[in-house]
Amino acid sequence: MADLQDDLRPTAAAGEFDDLSQSYPDEAAMAAESAEPYEPVSDPDDAPMARAHAILAVHPVADGYNGLPWALKRLSCYDLEEGESTVDTDVPRLRRGHVGALFWSLHLPEGLDGDRAVGATLEQLDLAKTIARTCDEGLRPASTAGQVADARNCGRVAVLLGPAGASAVGDSLGILRQLHFLGLRVLTLTGVSWASEAGLTRFGEEVVREMNRIGVIADLSGASVPTVRRVLSLSRAPVLFSRSAARALRPHPVNLPDELLAELGAAKGLCLVPLTAEQTGPTVRDVADHLDHIRGVAGAQCVGLSGTYDSGSAHPQELGDTSCYPRLIAELLRRGWDEADVALLTWGNVQRVLCGADFTARAARQRREPSTATISELDG
Repeated sequence: MADLQDDLRPTAAAGEFDDLSQSYPDEAAMAAESAEPYEPVSDPDDAPMARAHAILAVHPVADGYNGLPWALKRLSCYDLEEGESTVDTDVPRLRRGHVGALFWSLHLPEGLDGDRAVGATLEQLDLAKTIARTCDEGLRPASTAGQVADARNCGRVAVLLGPAGASAVGDSLGILRQLHFLGLRVLTLTGVSWASEAGLTRFGEEVVREMNRIGVIADLSGASVPTVRRVLSLSRAPVLFSRSAARALRPHPVNLPDELLAELGAAKGLCLVPLTAEQTGPTVRDVADHLDHIRGVAGAQCVGLSGTYDSGSAHPQELGDTSCYPRLIAELLRRGWDEADVALLTWGNVQRVLCGADFTARAARQRREPSTATISELDG
């Protein structure tokens, strides 16, 4: 089958470490072949809030960014199963908000790099696993699209680990592989010498190839434009922006201009819109404006949600914690969103990206051994 992004990547883009004579699976085509017609799950005559709950009961929210592990570090004790008022996220509110999956951020405070960043990320991975294990009535660790769906079917909220910052891998592909082995699924490509304002170095390109090979998804929120464009052309798996809205509506540096949104849509990537007052605005209507805009520019298959709860950000009115997603979905229904697009926004698009990463990794491992490249030999 054709490569996922043959129309975007020049023949030489994969560099000397890839054999382009063999192709990767086209996850978009595979998804299209297996897709069934959407079956409505709500009554169009019902009020928007009732319809929102009905849709979310079948297509829950896959929340692309949640900072709970770091927020719990400051608490000596907590009870997420019964409810924890000191944070924005607990099991009862996740259930009221119809959240089916969470990506737990492993981002670090500013200033940590090198061995300190690697060690701090390992500590966060350990903490996240401990939290999930002690809340096994409500939460279930997951790493693939199938495991996410299984958790939902068992009445649990799937927990995926990441994004983590690129500094977590240092300059070692071996550390990247071990972090993946421990559960890391998303890596943010900013803040390191090999993914900088100037773009990807040769070693940075090899990091992306190795991420494709093992199934770690590239997060480009906050990345420079040269880095974004090179990753879009190089990655054979879908990429995402874990917390980016529309710069045309709000000129935040992490938000995306329309030209990059259009390129993301062409690459079948995913823009996860953060529910923060700083990036999207002070009201639920402002958030809906961003979702409308990105859907219009990039397409309905390229937009999702990032609550950014427990990350230290202020949230728009009516969206103060993880129980509030039905309010946002009701607002979209009032604006004329159809059920099929809402289902993609909340659940389907994240599942597609997870499936794409799995497909790509399975194919890549059949044709490529673990990379032994080092930063000194490629960038030195």
